[in-house]
Amino acid sequence: MKVRVAVVGGTGYAGFELVALLQQHPKVELIAITSQSYAGQCIDEVFPALRGVSSLVCEPLDLESLVTRADCMFVALPHKTAMEVVAPLVRAGKRVVDLSADFRFRDAAVYEQWYQEHTAKDLLAEAVYGLPELHRDKIRSARLVGNPGCYPTGVILAAAPLLAAEVLDSDSLIADCKSGVSGAGRTPTLATHFCETNEGFKAYKVGEHRHTPEIEQELSSLAGRAIKLVFTPHLVPMSRGILTTLYANLSGRVNDEEIEGFYQKAYGNAPFVRVLNPGQLPSTLHVRGTNYCDIGWRLEPRTGRIIAISAIDNLTRGASGQAICNMNLMFGFDEDEGLKLRVWQP
Repeated sequence: MKVRVAVVGGTGYAGFELVALLQQHPKVELIAITSQSYAGQCIDEVFPALRGVSSLVCEPLDLESLVTRADCMFVALPHKTAMEVVAPLVRAGKRVVDLSADFRFRDAAVYEQWYQEHTAKDLLAEAVYGLPELHRDKIRSARLVGNPGCYPTGVILAAAPLLAAEVLDSDSLIADCKSGVSGAGRTPTLATHFCETNEGFKAYKVGEHRHTPEIEQELSSLAGRAIKLVFTPHLVPMSRGILTTLYANLSGRVNDEEIEGFYQKAYGNAPFVRVLNPGQLPSTLHVRGTNYCDIGWRLEPRTGRIIAISAIDNLTRGASGQAICNMNLMFGFDEDEGLKLRVWQP
């Protein structure tokens, strides 16, 4: 019997990816797509790429109706709006994967410092941070999963094995990240206008990006002590993808074989992390449209530093693909069910 699934807020970029992936998931029946802006329109009118893939009509949000029709909800709404929808769904006994930041934090005070007032604090204690490589067992039994942000996914996956192996001077950790324009969402703004991004390359929200505390929460949990890092995001004139470059001082002498061993120990059985051979480095082009995270590294003996690099697609591994991976775990499916396709070749 298939799991009946609804996508709440299905007409943004993450919503499109969810619909496209869920429509070909062998164990899912997509029964509803909600949209405030496009209610009454067929989803293939909103996204012509879905012609012949889905003929569902976008409907206004009706929680009472969804609760009777669906087993699992993907909530792809903006922060704050999401928590107002997620809370009643969870309390009605439904399993929810939330793609906003509203349920990623364990400490409501941290969330409120970087976002706004949290109106469903009672659910934070049970919400599971949805990074399978770190929290796979907890996700399996979760009612509510807070799907990670795109930047945190790339940073945490690159750093986690090195922190676990205690080979980093974590106080020296710097994350330098570059993202495609789709990371800003589908709503047009001056900052993402073609003429403002094409042939340009810029840093933004330096020292104040909201993904910073999310990264620090997970890395601190891994290290067993508070970690603060320098995180600088950049906007690159491409549609999708994130390249993360981590810099850190080493706390001792290690070689390439040892570093590879740390990554293989962490991800050897992870279906969606590809640890590259020594000498190979990731590219966003090679993960485009997939749920993979590719990781490579360079040791720099001259300075005693390591440079670790990861590449993900911000719309799949950084959002919708990871959300479906979390759903798979929640319902006892293979982790890669419905996510085994769409490898691009340049």
